[in-house]
Amino acid sequence: MAPEDEKHTSFRKPIEIFCYTVMPFGLKNAGATYQRAMTHIFDDLIHQKVECYVDDLLVKSLGRNDHLKDIRIVFKRIRKFDLKMNPLKCAFGVSSGKFLGYVVRHRGIEIDPNKIKAITEMPPPRNLRQLRSLQGQLAFIRRFISNLSGRCQPFSKLMKKDVRFKWDAECQEAFDSIKRYLSNSPILAAPIPGKPLILYTAALEESLGALLTQNNEEGKQNALYYISRRLIGAESRYSPIEKHCLTLIFAVQKLCHYMLSYKITLISKIDPLKFLMTRPALTGRLARWAIFLLQFKIIYMSQKAVKGQALADFLAAHPIPADSPLNVDLPDEQIMQVEENERLPFWKMYFDGALSIRPVRPPNIARARVGIGLIFVAPDGGIMRFSFSLTEPRTNNEVEYEALLAGLEIAIDVRIQHFQIFGDYQLVINQVLGIYKIGKLELTHYHRRALELLKQVPNVKMARVPRGQNAKANCLAKLDKEMANINEERSIFIGVYTRRILEPALL
Repeated sequence: MAPEDEKHTSFRKPIEIFCYTVMPFGLKNAGATYQRAMTHIFDDLIHQKVECYVDDLLVKSLGRNDHLKDIRIVFKRIRKFDLKMNPLKCAFGVSSGKFLGYVVRHRGIEIDPNKIKAITEMPPPRNLRQLRSLQGQLAFIRRFISNLSGRCQPFSKLMKKDVRFKWDAECQEAFDSIKRYLSNSPILAAPIPGKPLILYTAALEESLGALLTQNNEEGKQNALYYISRRLIGAESRYSPIEKHCLTLIFAVQKLCHYMLSYKITLISKIDPLKFLMTRPALTGRLARWAIFLLQFKIIYMSQKAVKGQALADFLAAHPIPADSPLNVDLPDEQIMQVEENERLPFWKMYFDGALSIRPVRPPNIARARVGIGLIFVAPDGGIMRFSFSLTEPRTNNEVEYEALLAGLEIAIDVRIQHFQIFGDYQLVINQVLGIYKIGKLELTHYHRRALELLKQVPNVKMARVPRGQNAKANCLAKLDKEMANINEERSIFIGVYTRRILEPALL
């Protein structure tokens, strides 16, 4: 204890008042403080010769001859910082042992046999309290059980409020299947640095599951981690492709400490990365998911291209129900629209708006002058330029929306099928893509109209570009004073039109 804090740990005895000179039990931050101290003491040895979790210490060596040297180094460090060890809880020179509730061997991590025995010899639960005890024991070893949430699905209905507890044949069958699984439980390996990881995902009607594996030196796949959970509330009503996206997000969040350090190969029935990364516009949770996945190195591989026992075991643990719809291979008609082919004849549109306030007669009155500029680039390189002046003054945000709407209406009129939209105004681009929320009420009808027009173009993509790449559209928007910037041709034919503003819908 710090000398100035010792008085805060004082306690009274009949003869005198005492205080702790070392950290006592029961403090809220005791675990974190102790872990920080141990990390500081064994800083250069952790993950090399020592693994430490709070007061549990493990000294590891590759060879028996090196083990005595490693123990000597650790004991010197312990003596230096005046740490005390309990000899009754120590074991030396062993090839396996219990650490943090698991059995650690040279080939991997196993479930403690005592924990398996406690579950396999457990009688069927007779009340809710015993069922919760069973689920608590299963939760401790959940990383070893494939599709645990799916296996425990019959138990969930007994956990609901105001439901009479009745242990039926379905619950007994689920309980027996868990016992059979634990009789031959898998061994989880530690990841090998530098080798990519393989992530299997599966989405069922009521649960999600994932398996993280890695190829060993012999080319065989070792299981690293099993995860699963039930679908809650509205998640059960997601489309099949959204369930696969949710499974990927759940796996990445749960296994983030693995994902950030390795390259990941995703193996799934459907490619959720293509669905999230190539959609023309993302809103709500899909946009959040897409942004979250950008920080990871994940590539997709179809299940049909993979052959191995790990895949077979994973699919066996995640069976598709017999009444599953037949269109699961094409779970969403929108998935057919996200395939981008570089050979498609894409049109490009650059849009921008301009707003300026200039005095008019009488000189004390200012009038807002509003203009929008559009540039269409055809697949063969042809260029069309448009410049509009609006009938009424608008704000900067509204002017940019007006420019986008005008370009979409022109694209629909000329029946453009493949369309790429570029603009430099971040707020409008991100609102249409669903990244930003609509903060102002006056922009709501603009946003709604933009989404309606986007649906009428079969294949459309939108992206923000730097202002320098959008200079020509900006010049057209400020036609009266910026025309000198367009000097690539001696004469330019431009159609100048008048456009009415979009009136807000009546609420």
